[in-house]
Amino acid sequence: MEKNILQFNQNVQNFFNVHENMWEKVQEFYYGKNPLNEALAKVNNDDMAVFFEALVKNPTRLMEMQCKWWQGQMQIYQNVMLRGVMGSQVEPFVKPESGDRRFTNPLWQDEPNYDLLTQSYLHFSKLVQDMLDVVDGIPDKVRYRIHFFTRQMINAFAPGNFLWTNPEVIQQTINEQGENLVRGMETFYDDLMNSGKYLSVRMTNNDSFSLGKDLAYTSGAVVFENELFQLLQYEAVTETVHQTPILVVPPFINKYYVLDLREQNSFVNWLRHQGHTVFMMSWCNPKAEQKNIAFDDLVVSGTVEALRVIEEITGEKEANAIGYCIGGTLLAATQAYYVAKRLKNHVKSATYLATLLDFDNPGSLGVFINEPVVSSIETLNEQMGYFDGRQLAVTFSLLRENTLYWNYYIENYLKGNDPSDFDILYWNSDSTNIPAKVHSFLVRTLYLNNDLIQANKIKINGVSLNLSRVKTPNFFIATQEDHIALWDACFKGATFLGGESTLVLGESGHVAGIINPPNRNKYGCYTNAAPYTNSKEWLDGAQFHSESWWLRWQEWVAPYAGEQVPARVLGTEIYPVKEAAPGRYVQVNLF
Repeated sequence: MEKNILQFNQNVQNFFNVHENMWEKVQEFYYGKNPLNEALAKVNNDDMAVFFEALVKNPTRLMEMQCKWWQGQMQIYQNVMLRGVMGSQVEPFVKPESGDRRFTNPLWQDEPNYDLLTQSYLHFSKLVQDMLDVVDGIPDKVRYRIHFFTRQMINAFAPGNFLWTNPEVIQQTINEQGENLVRGMETFYDDLMNSGKYLSVRMTNNDSFSLGKDLAYTSGAVVFENELFQLLQYEAVTETVHQTPILVVPPFINKYYVLDLREQNSFVNWLRHQGHTVFMMSWCNPKAEQKNIAFDDLVVSGTVEALRVIEEITGEKEANAIGYCIGGTLLAATQAYYVAKRLKNHVKSATYLATLLDFDNPGSLGVFINEPVVSSIETLNEQMGYFDGRQLAVTFSLLRENTLYWNYYIENYLKGNDPSDFDILYWNSDSTNIPAKVHSFLVRTLYLNNDLIQANKIKINGVSLNLSRVKTPNFFIATQEDHIALWDACFKGATFLGGESTLVLGESGHVAGIINPPNRNKYGCYTNAAPYTNSKEWLDGAQFHSESWWLRWQEWVAPYAGEQVPARVLGTEIYPVKEAAPGRYVQVNLF
């Protein structure tokens, strides 16, 4: 083993000789000051002051936790002794929670030292989180934030994240004479140099897919473009199509092709095979020179413009519109804008995929929604001219840190393994910037102030929005495990619209639950048309269907799809084909 360590040390020295600028970047990550880090630190310090003040008033709680800690540790010592030394088949004193796969390798249980380390870590983790719940006198929002950041700290210091306390990594390092760590450091260096203000750990091989070939593959063309978006029209695959075309409004904080991944799970391709004429907005990937783009522009020069072009291409005055995530929020605002301007609403039916209209309960993102943090984000936006999409990607990953961050940290950097080729993770890593004004509007006007559901609080081009005046029939699909747009919050948003609502709850999460093709028969859905007063009541009375929500939606949209007409060609003389799909905009990378 000593020879292996010497070889490893030589490899490390060679690595650092080549990459001398690496430490500067590391120091920037962990010690650099910026308004956001300072605001988060202040909020965290203030919250912990509230917690300790409450704890002083509840001394018995602290004594209870201390007693539980010592009692648990003694039981763990006894348990490990019986299991490791005496060979007894005693169950561990504490086990990982369901879904926690960090300690599934037998090495964590077979070696007494690691068995002791694992159980002590899990015992400590549970006690800390329990203590945050039992101390009285802490406001709910403060308690929620403390829970989140405490969980982040505890999981960051998990024994699996460090070389000398991870038996899997130690064994591999011995077997490979440290070559795994050298490979891992090469990957770490590449990720470091391609990160924003926080380390972006790669989830998949960046060269594993090619847009237009493997992903975003569906045949079509760009038939219109402006500074904000390209409008894609897809080729028909049926001889006749529904009279009413479809406009898909993807989130402008991501690239559109999550809805057009591989052939077998492409929502766009499936829509074509149902006989729909499909148009898709592909948003630009903005840089600093586009800092003055505002949410108003996304409405007027974005969705309104797309619907105008679709009308001229197809001759149809209305389209069935589908909005995903924040794209759905934009779709609702667009319809309210039509009403406010006393214009015809060009949306015949509206479908909202995992969409929030009411931002009162934004899920895990709520830990970042407070005045100091929002103000710091606005300062950063003003300085840069945009919000760095890489930073947003890291934020979303840390909402599920063990499965979307630290596991890749271990696999990539400590084990030196190549990331897998997974289409959704590739899309997730293909980040998009957000114009400064748009992002500030999101975090303050929508998330912090929750102005969209309040009549006449938001103005677009001088006219006030009122969601209750939007009478379009709507279809809301939310997902049970969504941590970005909680399903009950999505359904609550439907109550602020004036049209008839159909609510469907899918299984799984924000992406996997939406990208759920029927041919895989992977996730089912729940339906319930009865009035309800809370989410539990809705779910208790819901009927489960083993089929994908896509099939339920197709049944719902049929009355709004119109008669059959001959399949449409791509573009017109006025709007000729500019280039083949997926177009230039989606190909723009950040740096």
